[in-house]
Amino acid sequence: MPTQRVIQAASDGSAIKPLTARPRLFRSLITAARNHGVLVVASLVLRRLGELVRVRRAESAELCAGLVRGKAGLEIGGPSGAFSRRGPLPIYRHAARMDNCNFAGETVWEGEIDEGVPFRPGRGLATGTQFIREATALKGIADEVYDFVCSSHTLEHVANPLAALEEWLRVLRPGGTLVLLLPHKDGTFDHRRPVTTLVHIMDDHAKGTGEDDLTHLDEILELHDLARDPLAGGFADFKARSRINTVNRCLHHHVFDTELAVRLVDHAGLQILATERAGSIDIILICSKPEAGVRSDNRLFLADTAEFRGVCPSPSDRANSRSSG
Repeated sequence: MPTQRVIQAASDGSAIKPLTARPRLFRSLITAARNHGVLVVASLVLRRLGELVRVRRAESAELCAGLVRGKAGLEIGGPSGAFSRRGPLPIYRHAARMDNCNFAGETVWEGEIDEGVPFRPGRGLATGTQFIREATALKGIADEVYDFVCSSHTLEHVANPLAALEEWLRVLRPGGTLVLLLPHKDGTFDHRRPVTTLVHIMDDHAKGTGEDDLTHLDEILELHDLARDPLAGGFADFKARSRINTVNRCLHHHVFDTELAVRLVDHAGLQILATERAGSIDIILICSKPEAGVRSDNRLFLADTAEFRGVCPSPSDRANSRSSG
């Protein structure tokens, strides 16, 4: 992810300070090698470099391009490599305008950003406006003003996913498109954690859970695989960072497999157009906001015979299948 500055938690969790990205990255790699071994870190770096070099178009890329081409969109989080020219869904190159929303003026992923400045997702691409907003509260953005909303690996960092989806749908025109990428637990440092239940996410919504929530912290500290997250440092550093998550938002509150992702967007009232597992991590969902008075019908994606259960590479997706094995 492109960034000029990152946020580092003090070891006691008492302060944060900006550091230049390159020295921080170098130090993090050295620390990771000491904590987890050179071979583990080298394999992770090589895999990541391989993913960056390869152009990995998703099977749903053409469908997605047709839905966003020449239209105005809002990205929540980002800019994201997934939507770049070399990403699985190169949305930026097709959009007429791209606005962006991030939760703070300085983030681990983007460095320093300012409200109201042009959002430039890449060289020669359509620009828009940068907003500083919570994903669950897009204040000042009018209803139904965007043709599409997209988000890559952001919703898992939100404590109240249904509240976020409600806001994203509020600013999306009827018939508009939501493009959502989520990390599949089997390919990430969450692989030891249980998949969150939809009931739990619904309960978070009913209670109005906010971004200061640390309900999952004990589980994360016990089961987070630091060997798959070498830049998080050792356990003490990771624990200190996690305790001030309201500042850095690095925690994955919720853990997804394809089944949960499908059920979540269905519960939010979206019509699923396509779902796909891409690469080692991504769950891709392309959905539409139904026109007024029309209810979504996602039985094809919710059925025991849904295609993703048979073709997905992830053990947890196959385990959820009773019909396709």
